[in-house]
Amino acid sequence: MRSKTKFALPTSGKPDLAAMASYLTSGDLSSVVVMVGAGISTAAGIPDFRSPKTGLYHNLSRLKLPYAEAVFDIDYFRKRPEAFYTLAQELYPGKFRPTLFHSFLKVLEEKKILRRVYTQNIDTLEEIAGVDAQKVVYAHGSFAENHCIDCHAEMDKEDLKVIMENNEIPKCKECGGLVKPDIVFFGENLPARFFKLLDADLSSADLIIVAGTSLQVQPFASLPTQVSCPRILFNLESVGDFGRRKTDVIRLGPCDEGIQELAEKCGWDKRLTEVWNSTAIKKWKSVEEEEESGKKTQAEVLKAINEDVKKKKSAGDDDGAASKDNDANYIAEAIGDLEISESKEREDAKGKFKPEKNKVEQE
Repeated sequence: MRSKTKFALPTSGKPDLAAMASYLTSGDLSSVVVMVGAGISTAAGIPDFRSPKTGLYHNLSRLKLPYAEAVFDIDYFRKRPEAFYTLAQELYPGKFRPTLFHSFLKVLEEKKILRRVYTQNIDTLEEIAGVDAQKVVYAHGSFAENHCIDCHAEMDKEDLKVIMENNEIPKCKECGGLVKPDIVFFGENLPARFFKLLDADLSSADLIIVAGTSLQVQPFASLPTQVSCPRILFNLESVGDFGRRKTDVIRLGPCDEGIQELAEKCGWDKRLTEVWNSTAIKKWKSVEEEEESGKKTQAEVLKAINEDVKKKKSAGDDDGAASKDNDANYIAEAIGDLEISESKEREDAKGKFKPEKNKVEQE
């Protein structure tokens, strides 16, 4: 355990977020280690695991599992992989925007004081928020890579994504075995990188920030106990041994609200907002926008057609009724082609908003 700390206790009372903000901005620390769970992603629309009625395990009742955790059980996956892939389609990266908390991790990195982020989450929102991949340890794996569970051959993530979008189960091209993302299931070992970096990270930590976790799953749950530096907890409830040390600060409530308060006290709130704004997901054009875009295109094409007709006339084309008929036919054909093309584009745009039946879930 690290015994040295540069944090000065307040002269009276317990430390609070203001004291921690002063510590963060003092220049006296250079190594912040953050440990996070599903609670930091709920504001992005991703459910946590154990909340009553809204948690992931509660919502999995529709899959008719023998028990909720079976969706992450490697033996059950071998028997019924469609259960996991129904869930994977909902959680796959790219559908969710990072939260303010994820963006705060990027701010810490910009301040050159972020040592590491240990995350129990598989959503990769830390990296989507801009945090360098080398700063992130996925304690329970992630969707970043995919391998056959039998021969361990790798499948490209874009190939797996296409297969999932077709509501099919990914199979290994080498042996025909089941392929799954490198998410740690019950009965599997944690990633080697977790153990490789852990001791050095904890021994060098000047501050530990824990957020959005119940601290119920080992060995992750024991990590905050392995340091003696100051610790901050952002959570809906107190967990672990937080509150037993003089240098603990507990901020109960939604993680985004707590981290925004800390950012304000640090004077980093403006930068936090800028980082978060940069993570906005570019939405598909609505049908109305597609149609408006089509009108603009049609107007531009008609203008080009008229200019082309004028050029032909000035180049010495025959005058008279025949010329007018040719002009009319040329314009009619061009408009017809344009309308067919635009009709297809509008149908494609509408198709983006039609929910497809989930074959995997129905099976």
